[in-house]
Amino acid sequence: MIHFLRNRPRHFMTFSALAFVDLETTGATATADRITEIGIIEVDENGMREWSTLVNPGTPIPSFIESLTGISNAMVADAPAFEEVAEEVLARLDGRLFVAHNARFDYGFLKNEFKRSGHEFRTTVLCTVKLSRKLFPQHARHNLDSLVARHGLVVSARHRALGDARLIHQFWSQLQRDVEPDVLAATVRQLTARPSLPPNLDPAAIDELPDGTGVYLFYGENNLPLYVGKSKELKKRILSHFAADHAVAREMSLAQQVRRIECIETGGEIGALLKEAALIKSLQPIHNRTLRRNDDLCFWQLIEPRPGEWRPRLLPASELGARLPEHLYGPFKTMREANRTLTELAKEHRLCHALLGVERVKPGKPCFAHQLQQCKGVCVGKEPVSFHSARLMAALGRQRLAPWPFPGPVWIREGDEVHLIDQWRHLGTARCEADLYALLDNPLPDFDRDSYRILQKAVERMVPLAPAPAARA
Repeated sequence: MIHFLRNRPRHFMTFSALAFVDLETTGATATADRITEIGIIEVDENGMREWSTLVNPGTPIPSFIESLTGISNAMVADAPAFEEVAEEVLARLDGRLFVAHNARFDYGFLKNEFKRSGHEFRTTVLCTVKLSRKLFPQHARHNLDSLVARHGLVVSARHRALGDARLIHQFWSQLQRDVEPDVLAATVRQLTARPSLPPNLDPAAIDELPDGTGVYLFYGENNLPLYVGKSKELKKRILSHFAADHAVAREMSLAQQVRRIECIETGGEIGALLKEAALIKSLQPIHNRTLRRNDDLCFWQLIEPRPGEWRPRLLPASELGARLPEHLYGPFKTMREANRTLTELAKEHRLCHALLGVERVKPGKPCFAHQLQQCKGVCVGKEPVSFHSARLMAALGRQRLAPWPFPGPVWIREGDEVHLIDQWRHLGTARCEADLYALLDNPLPDFDRDSYRILQKAVERMVPLAPAPAARA
């Protein structure tokens, strides 16, 4: 390592000190799970130093994690909590290039732990997964076990923090011998380069961007909403807007206008999709072209004025009650769209314009479509009304609104959030049981086409809501 520092090309903008870091945790979610072990190898002009500590996560270690790492609840029972070692960890990382394998995982966990303990943590990060992919694109796998096999790394304690930090350091040292200095220098420079930013955006705002799932909002001058988006990797997605600002006219325009970025983290993708749809409708950002608010949403509802005779009735979404009625088709963005769809279906399936209400004719008189041989003649008694009704239902079949498949409200868990849903309407999100049941007292939201489409894909994850605890007692 010292050989590399002393003999690097002069144009190689590198760091005088590095920290090779690995963590063991209770799970994979940085916002919900906790650190159980930290391993750090410090490398600088004075040589190499190793340090590690177990950490009491304050929560039970799952059995499958215990079997993977060998770190048990008994081992961490007397270990310090993270806030007790936070100052020392900060001191060991301060001013150093943070090098880790799948660095987003380790960096994200440390940022969250530091935040919870009242410390600010920000540094430049180098991910050795990305480094390996860049330098060895001919290989499909770049996990730590693959690097061990491919580069002959010596394993001392796999799946323990210091043992894995040693593997990362070995890989780095191997690169000094096997990769041309200019190539390695350019690759590291590319992976650690600061992103290009909009001219009116504070660079410090980028450091605060979360890595996880959620919604992001771009604001312009006078706090004007410009754009709302969602992503499972917020920081990466936000920076991608600015990376493309010179190649795509729309992205360039957005980058020139943005003054402030706001992020709302969610427990998962469903929450992000629902939040995005709601924010676009409420804020009407000028750069969003989809998911816009539509106050003219409506349905076709089939009603049965006489036995066996079904006719369509236009039903505005605003007139839907607490429970969705049967035989709904749609939704349609406007009444005009609903009428156009029905007219097209009538022509395609030779339906009667008179029975559909598209045309007013006297009883027993043919509709205009029948005169053009585009109606089978139910209006003049040539076709039984029940046959026409069956063909009408079949024609509208693809437009049918899925019936609500549960007797009442349901919930979906995502991370530490729980979504409450009823009749394809998102009632809200809670983090505890009391707040979840309190959502039932809120006014029922309007039916939303985008929320319906999002929730329809999540039916298998829905769990019926049990009666409130007081009612069960």
